[in-house]
Amino acid sequence: MSASPIRTRALALDINGRRHGPLEVPEDMMLVDVLHEYLGLTGTRFGCGQGVCRACTVIVDDEHGPREVRSCITGAHYFNGKRIRTVEGHAQRDEGGGIKALSPVQQAFLDHFSFQCGYCTPGFVNAATVLLERLAKQPIAQTEVEATITDALDPHLCRCTGYVRYYQAVKELVLKTPGLVRDAGGSRKREDRP
Repeated sequence: MSASPIRTRALALDINGRRHGPLEVPEDMMLVDVLHEYLGLTGTRFGCGQGVCRACTVIVDDEHGPREVRSCITGAHYFNGKRIRTVEGHAQRDEGGGIKALSPVQQAFLDHFSFQCGYCTPGFVNAATVLLERLAKQPIAQTEVEATITDALDPHLCRCTGYVRYYQAVKELVLKTPGLVRDAGGSRKREDRP
């Protein structure tokens, strides 16, 4: 009795602005495994393996704007031809690949000591990034800020910090970033400058 051969199919992706593939990838392989095993992008975490904890979240950019997708339960071939961002793609890098500056979300999380073990952090970084990009296009009223942040971060699980510091970091970032929050009259609030 011989084992069945593993069926593969070509996969091409744009990840963090760089084209990958076509790669011959097993038809049933999840994206998180392709990121880790084929591309060496290990920042996306494999947590529960059931899409519940969302440590595996990546960002897909398409005609509808940025959206979160769980890579541990979504087959790699779903992403064929799509533009994806992983946690490795947020910081600004120099020509040699060294980090020049963290993204505003990453810096806010550091400033607020938001994480302890850091396992869930890539998912939270991606969730907060999607939220800020969405608010840049559709600002919300200041009265909606807390509920909007809660809706964005609640699906993500953290086993260490109890979420408070992630929430505080995102709230501060939303309130201090010009154009994300409308004033009572409906116009975008601008950060007051001295």
